[in-house]
Amino acid sequence: MKIGRWILLALILGGAGFYALRHYRPRKAAVAATTVVAPNARAPQGVRIKVEVLNATSTKGLARKATTYLRDRGFDVVEVGTSREQLAKTVVLDRSHHAGWANLVAAAFGAEMQEKPDSLRFLDVTVLVGADWRPPPLPFDP
Repeated sequence: MKIGRWILLALILGGAGFYALRHYRPRKAAVAATTVVAPNARAPQGVRIKVEVLNATSTKGLARKATTYLRDRGFDVVEVGTSREQLAKTVVLDRSHHAGWANLVAAAFGAEMQEKPDSLRFLDVTVLVGADWRPPPLPFDP
């Protein structure tokens, strides 16, 4: 009976440790920062850069506007959603070790780029749209 309790305790502590490692990791420092806004930044011709756009604010519809902004510049937005965390500044995450591609997206937003590879997502870049980003004004079309 004692061995069963020790095994149960080990399983519980192992599960708690796994959960803590998975959800409470310290954030990585920025590898490269891009602060210059280049609204003419575009995806290279013939290159498919798969982008995920997440709204990291309480402003409704911001990810959708960012999606339109990126698609107009030739980027392939494959996922749109809402982030759990709220951010003051927009952050671009390099998911596929293509820092040049992530820097193009970061330049379009005037955002910081961080290297955070994740091969399970099947995308190249994640954009966490922060409260600092303002969509460009739409042209007047009567």
